[in-house]
Amino acid sequence: MMPGEDGLSVLRRIDGPNRPGIIVLSAMGDDTDRIEGLELGADDYLAKPCNPRELLARIRAVLRRRQEASAVTQAFAGQAQSHRFGGWTFDIVARRLSHATAPSTQLTDAEFRVLKALIASPMTVLSRDQLLDAAHGASADIFDRAIDVTISRLRRKLDPENIICTIRNEGYMFAVMPQAV
Repeated sequence: MMPGEDGLSVLRRIDGPNRPGIIVLSAMGDDTDRIEGLELGADDYLAKPCNPRELLARIRAVLRRRQEASAVTQAFAGQAQSHRFGGWTFDIVARRLSHATAPSTQLTDAEFRVLKALIASPMTVLSRDQLLDAAHGASADIFDRAIDVTISRLRRKLDPENIICTIRNEGYMFAVMPQAV
């Protein structure tokens, strides 16, 4: 109902890594509209009329998720192209994980991003939300259990090492100190 252009067409135009957090506040509140808005890149969608306190809480949540994802990304910026840990080599350019006694393994996009985030913050607990943002972006409409599946697949590839630890009710931690190569 914006003059000249609707919000969904604006969402289609705004894209990229530097885009702002977007919360759609719309009179169009049926399921189809909300789903379309989220699929086009909105971080949240709220139908009018709404409680102003709920809107404020959602703004804070979007800002918090974006800050956490930015912190993980910045921690990794400017670092080496490869890291070694526990006999493994993680090649960031080739997106490959290799061990001296085993053939190299290609990582899926989610596995690569989660491992990259974990290595960027070794010995630090990262929450599921932080890992979700690192793996799928702040606007992803994915449940936190998706990270559990990704961690499980990474553990199978890294077995028998206990490199990724579960910290109950907190998240996951990379339990070794990687060396930049």
